[in-house]
Amino acid sequence: MNEINMVPFIDVMLVLLIIFMVTAPLMTPGVIDVPRAGQSSKPPEQRVEVRIDAAGNLSLSGQISRNEATESQVVDAVKQALAVQPDLPVMIAADSQLRYQQVVRMVELMHEAGVKRVGLAVK
Repeated sequence: MNEINMVPFIDVMLVLLIIFMVTAPLMTPGVIDVPRAGQSSKPPEQRVEVRIDAAGNLSLSGQISRNEATESQVVDAVKQALAVQPDLPVMIAADSQLRYQQVVRMVELMHEAGVKRVGLAVK
């Protein structure tokens, strides 16, 4: 006999398939606990807020006020404010239509400038 009989192998696979098809709906999926953004009771009184509109234009408010600014001007202004108050928090308020990459870029620039507390404003 030169051939391998495949019928028992197929029978075992079909039985396993039926067992898995019957037991799969009975299993309950695990619950995933997604972390939520913490909410502070009140925002810090002294802070710098970097606003980014839908077009990607930057503006500063808070201790420093500037309607239109470039990335380098924002970083320079924040560095000047940090020289006066080293633990000054920076809030980044971005438009919801803005690409996420631009928000992350601003967070990276703030960390490179030496800001210890960077927050994202949510509505």
